Amino acid sequence: MSKNIQLKKGFDIKLVGQAQPSVATIEQPETFAVKPTDFAGFQRPKVLVKEGDTVKAGDVLFFDRKQEDVMYTAPVSGEVVEIKRGAQRKLLEVIILADKQIEYKQFSVPSIADLSLEQAKATMLESGVWPQIVQRPFAVVANSEVTPRAVFISGFDSHPLAPDFEFLYKGQEKYLQAGIDVLKKFTSDVHVNINSAASSSIFANLNGVTVNKVSGPHPAGNVGVQIHHIAPIAGAEDVVWTLNPTGLAQIGKLFTEGIYDTKKLVAIAGSEVESPEYVETYGGARLNKVVAAKVKNSHVRIISGNVLTGESVGKDGYLGYYDQLVTVLPEGDKPRFFLTDGWLGFITDRLSFHRAFGLLGGKNKTYKLDTSLNGEERAFVMTGAFEKVLPMDIYPTYLLKAIMAGDYEEMEALGIYEVAEEDLALCEFIDVSKHDVQAMIREGIEMLRLS
Repeated sequence: MSKNIQLKKGFDIKLVGQAQPSVATIEQPETFAVKPTDFAGFQRPKVLVKEGDTVKAGDVLFFDRKQEDVMYTAPVSGEVVEIKRGAQRKLLEVIILADKQIEYKQFSVPSIADLSLEQAKATMLESGVWPQIVQRPFAVVANSEVTPRAVFISGFDSHPLAPDFEFLYKGQEKYLQAGIDVLKKFTSDVHVNINSAASSSIFANLNGVTVNKVSGPHPAGNVGVQIHHIAPIAGAEDVVWTLNPTGLAQIGKLFTEGIYDTKKLVAIAGSEVESPEYVETYGGARLNKVVAAKVKNSHVRIISGNVLTGESVGKDGYLGYYDQLVTVLPEGDKPRFFLTDGWLGFITDRLSFHRAFGLLGGKNKTYKLDTSLNGEERAFVMTGAFEKVLPMDIYPTYLLKAIMAGDYEEMEALGIYEVAEEDLALCEFIDVSKHDVQAMIREGIEMLRLS
């Protein structure tokens, strides 16, 4: 049965630089990369290519020895020009110099109506679309040997400067529906959650799914919050799958056209972007040509993803596997005098959750924020603010303290199986103690996952 969920807790961070619904023509980047660091829980990579090899889109690059059936494949065709490693030979990136005309590995797929569960699973594992499926609890790439209780897909994004899903996926309804039809081979319980504030949604017309409506401030668009209110996770063995619509469309295209196609629209947004709009590129794109021409000045931070959960990658960095947004903000390294624009100043142009002067600007005012933390790490202060921005029936402050104490039983009792980093990202944003809350959540998840 579908649900109508109205959330009151949360906080919308309204920033300057929302991408407008138009697609800019760009020169495609020369190189693309796949990064094991994009996949939470990835442990022991085994690289199957070497520098100088040529690959087609969909050819295997590496896999995780801890989950050997899940293949990580090339997003484009071309030559493997660098296998980049860090300290202790940690695999950081496999970089491909792309062909001018992308060639695809052709996968043999029967019609979806005749497709068996085993055929669907084997093709998804081999082609590279499987990592799009993230399982909860633990928010890691799904274990192919575990049957999910249900699948959840969020049909909107409430993060700051999030792309408009209706614009992103317009014209891809056929692939989205095909993706749903394939997922139904694994479980009959597939939920698609849409924004009830929107007048219409292409996701509302998908067949064979339960459509739930969700309203409220961020993190209303987080699939973890939606699962909590629709069918909460009961424990470590209660496995559900989540994926974003990009992954759903990739699965659909794989089983309709037989190719692993990572082409997607990416929003280039933020106050330091000359004309915020969308560009079309492939997964893992190098951001130099995608972003450089649009940035107003050089002293900026380029984030693959949104400002709450994204990764600072720099102009020469690569688009994250799950990202469809690049955010450009001014660097926050300018010194502030405490009496004028510091903590004692009368400031109205800086956003604050804690009812500071900044909220005098009005509910719909947008803000030009930089990357400054406006403080430094200190003792854990119990403000009660975390509970105001997390619309879940758990106690985030006590959960974080249980993680810091390494108390496994308390972590389980306080709901760690239900959360991922993104669900508590707002807590990190408003934290007066400046703790890396998301890193703490991942630490707790890994403690339980590997125990």
